[in-house]
Amino acid sequence: MEAELKFKEAESTGSYQISDIAQYLQTKAVENDKENSLVQNLLFDSRKLGHADTTLFFALSGAHKDGHDFISELVERGVKNFVVSKKDSIEQLKECNYILVDDTKSALQDLATTHRQHFTIPIIAITGSNGKTSVKEWLYMLLRHDKNVVRSPKSYNSQIGVPLSVWSMNKQHELGIFEAGISQKGEMENLEKILKPEIGIITNIGEAHSKNFDDRLDKAKEKIILFKDCKTIIYNKDYHALNTALRSLKNKKYFTVSHKGVADLKIKSIEKEIGKSVIQAIHKKEEVSISIPFTDNGSIENAITCWACMLHLNYDSKVISDQMQGLSPVAMRLELKQGINNCSLINDSYNSDIGSIAIALDFLSQQKQHSKRTVILSDVLQSGDASEALYRNVALLLSQKGVNRFIGIGLEISKFKHLFDRNAEFHNSTARFLYDADLNNFENETVLIKGARKFTFEKITEALQSKAHDTVLEINLDAFTHNLNFYRSKLKPDTKLMVMVKAFTYGSGTFEIANLLQFQNVDYLAVAYTDEGIALRKAGIKLPIMVMNPEQQGFDALIKYCLEPEIYSLSMLNKFDVALQNKGMQNWPIHIKLETGMHRLGFDEEELDALNDYLLSHDSVKVKSVFSHLASADNSSDDDFTNSQIEKLKFYSDKIAESIDVEFDRHILNSTGILRFNEEQLEMVRLGIGLHGISSVDEGVENLEPVATLRTTVSQVKQVKEGECIGYGTQAKAEKDMQIATVAIGYADGYDRRFGNGTGQMIINNQTASTVGNICMDMCMLDVTDLSVKEGEDVIVFGKDLSVSELAKKIDTISYELLTNISERVKRVYFSE
Repeated sequence: MEAELKFKEAESTGSYQISDIAQYLQTKAVENDKENSLVQNLLFDSRKLGHADTTLFFALSGAHKDGHDFISELVERGVKNFVVSKKDSIEQLKECNYILVDDTKSALQDLATTHRQHFTIPIIAITGSNGKTSVKEWLYMLLRHDKNVVRSPKSYNSQIGVPLSVWSMNKQHELGIFEAGISQKGEMENLEKILKPEIGIITNIGEAHSKNFDDRLDKAKEKIILFKDCKTIIYNKDYHALNTALRSLKNKKYFTVSHKGVADLKIKSIEKEIGKSVIQAIHKKEEVSISIPFTDNGSIENAITCWACMLHLNYDSKVISDQMQGLSPVAMRLELKQGINNCSLINDSYNSDIGSIAIALDFLSQQKQHSKRTVILSDVLQSGDASEALYRNVALLLSQKGVNRFIGIGLEISKFKHLFDRNAEFHNSTARFLYDADLNNFENETVLIKGARKFTFEKITEALQSKAHDTVLEINLDAFTHNLNFYRSKLKPDTKLMVMVKAFTYGSGTFEIANLLQFQNVDYLAVAYTDEGIALRKAGIKLPIMVMNPEQQGFDALIKYCLEPEIYSLSMLNKFDVALQNKGMQNWPIHIKLETGMHRLGFDEEELDALNDYLLSHDSVKVKSVFSHLASADNSSDDDFTNSQIEKLKFYSDKIAESIDVEFDRHILNSTGILRFNEEQLEMVRLGIGLHGISSVDEGVENLEPVATLRTTVSQVKQVKEGECIGYGTQAKAEKDMQIATVAIGYADGYDRRFGNGTGQMIINNQTASTVGNICMDMCMLDVTDLSVKEGEDVIVFGKDLSVSELAKKIDTISYELLTNISERVKRVYFSE
């Protein structure tokens, strides 16, 4: 009873005493530091240490690494609580709290099991060979509007990932969605004990992780152990192995899907159109349908699974249909980097099963910046296919996806070189490839680097990526997509979305972000200058692009690359009209800018009659949209002024519409406007800084995720004596004996000089360090007197724990300025889980 009460208290605060955790594990804790016995976070990977003072480290022993080997390092970094299984490690924990167990992985699972038992919310558990993460993420997108949903982060579906996922459950949650993956027999029983799902979903039975099973039926039998105590199981009857395996489960309700026979959801037809698929089905003797913004078979199957789940949960068919249209892609594990000789690199070295290869090739085909596509692939390790059939399938996929060059690495794949294009090349090992390859042969192409972890393809990535100094801007594409979906959730179904990608997309990179937005089916892009639009066209971007500051000398190029100008004066309209007439063009789309109170650019009210007369008498242009800019949408004291701007746009655009009798879109809301003046969406809105997880208002900010993390490294650590100077000039002097760290970022990288002399701060080893001395061109110095810092260590300039907005306030500027000032010499790394 006492343990129950303590758990209830912990459940509400999110904190646990290590003595209570030991009690749940049916043992005792040795508490050498009772003042630091509070636990909030679980850790098994020392590289991912966050809050040392509230972390409980599980020293897991694996085939290649042993967590016990990292205990001393973690103690030095401030971790106070440990779960260990080796008695000889206790010597290092004389000043820490620890729990000694027989098996640390089992202890982690047992703790998660106990934690789960104290929650009565329904759990949806998803298993299957492919599609688990997509189904989980899509169900989250579909259900989060009605319930507070906890879900597995990323692809946490393993013997370690599932316990960590369940640990995040708290009393605020109303529904859990977790995925469970296995690679061998005996594993699912552990996950079933932890999850105890009410609803079970099995996506399919395929080839991933097949080598430890006799056949598909053998694997299906292992997977359905997850559903031992489920009330309802959702599955596709067309998988014969599933049908056979499920006969062993008694007293279950089933919600079935089938393309062939009788089922709860009988698929009648799938019509693939440009950019979407329309799926017709029968449910409860009535015709139902959904439309999804995907055409690949994997996404269609995953969407049908989600559809079945929502029908089982008694969602209205119209609600389901509306929400399905807003599904967005679930990004893969990848990094998109700038390579040598103007190459783009896709680093996807997580695994190499046939299903993930197909997904990676889909992503490769989405990259339009280069016409040439190269794939470097290792032996395929996770498959039950016979080798020849497997590699014949791989060769077919490469051909179907338009791969221009293929490089196979590994003894197995090299045996089947005859199945591939005659120009393909093969190497027995990664080391052999790096020895033989002429890296200068990689030029102006997109290179997919995909291999099983044992092949250490990170060495290939390192060899092919462009060399830059150690300052890197990391762009989280998952967060970018999340923020896009958040703003989309605020829009009416028929409201169009224009996304601003001007100024190097606020420093994040242009074509990489534009390519993601194109994949996400936004309606329009907007750039500042014609050159930016041309670069996007050359990178394969097909979306309509508005140019906000077109220049007369660039009109010919603007027309050549099918760009659409903002027109803000009669003189500009006349000059553009002349350029169009010289090329014999008619009905060219233009965007009319109106002056509503900002007094920057745009037609004044008294110019509207002349504008209308011109538009009526010239057929070279066609008004595509009419818009204006809000001057102070983030300032509630200016709301009357903002509302007056909106009303002026409506009034002026009505005058234009009545005169020229042409339908066009109107737009005035920016990122802040979408949140604060949501009822004024008109036909289109413009989204900019909000996509980057930055908001100047409180509304909705908790739903945004930071996109960019600026990192650098420690170049050198120095000891400075009292009275000695630091940096340029003699103003900065050590007031006492100090330790300083020189880091590899300066004002040439975009780190503002105003951050010097203590104004700026960075994070090293989860601790804050202030600048000392002036900011130099290529570096700056930090005061690390009281910190344990080594050369080469990671330094966070800004990110999740030190936001751009916080930094901007320190020098009395705005986030836009800091982001757009980041130099192009700072390497951008795009990653996605």
